[in-house]
Amino acid sequence: MTVELAAFEKVLAEKEERIDLARACLMIAQDAYPELQVDRYLGEIERMAIRLRGRLPAAGGPEESVGALNDYLFGDLGFTGNTRDYYDPRNSYLNEVIDRRTGIPITLAVVYMEVGRRIGLPLAGVSFPGHFLVRLALRGGTLVLDPFSGGAPVSEGELRERLQRVIPEGATDGVPVAELPLDPFLEPATNRQILARLLRNLKGIYRDSGKPERMLDVLNRMLLVAPDASGELRDRGLVYHKLECYRAALQDLRDYVEREPDAPDGDEVRVRMIELSALCARLN
Repeated sequence: MTVELAAFEKVLAEKEERIDLARACLMIAQDAYPELQVDRYLGEIERMAIRLRGRLPAAGGPEESVGALNDYLFGDLGFTGNTRDYYDPRNSYLNEVIDRRTGIPITLAVVYMEVGRRIGLPLAGVSFPGHFLVRLALRGGTLVLDPFSGGAPVSEGELRERLQRVIPEGATDGVPVAELPLDPFLEPATNRQILARLLRNLKGIYRDSGKPERMLDVLNRMLLVAPDASGELRDRGLVYHKLECYRAALQDLRDYVEREPDAPDGDEVRVRMIELSALCARLN
């Protein structure tokens, strides 16, 4: 394990609620930006919060603080959702999001939550299907916010419309999507779940753009965030094969079939293992 991965693993070793989300996101970015200074960007988040804290109304409640947060991040600083080049990998690296003031829902949500928490707002991420959101528990219920749209509140009707766009009707056991309870979709995401979703975004980008070296970096991180994710272990083995790292590929695929002996793709993977065994024999 590299020094960078060992440091990342140490951050993840904290109890779930104590995992430093911003630090972990910035450490992921170090794969693409080896010279990145994590503490510099953490300091920038702190400075944002300090400036914002001085603007908060003296007797304001959480709704007023949300308004101030939105005005500051999306008005004064100009953070915005990147609709023109959504799949640019820079949108998934927190340093680039802070520098360029643009990103995708999950990275804008991380900035939003990290600054908001520093001014006393107990914001939580929501792994809503198709679009990451943020929630804030209030006395009268839950406020759902969309940092990709300037921190705008999302109504129940809008949430249901979003579900209908991403969930096939046949996938809900006969219950119309419009009648599904929303609460299960609005559960707070853990820090590990947020990191895994961010890494899945990067994995898809690098898979589709044909960059196996970058994909390997992502999968190495993913298997620290979610060590029981057998599919990620299989995919890393396939990437190792593509990169001609035959022994590492064989080990990952062997571990995969041991974990998932009845996997639907088990026979295909076993054929691949025979090929890899032959390739490894030639190396001896």
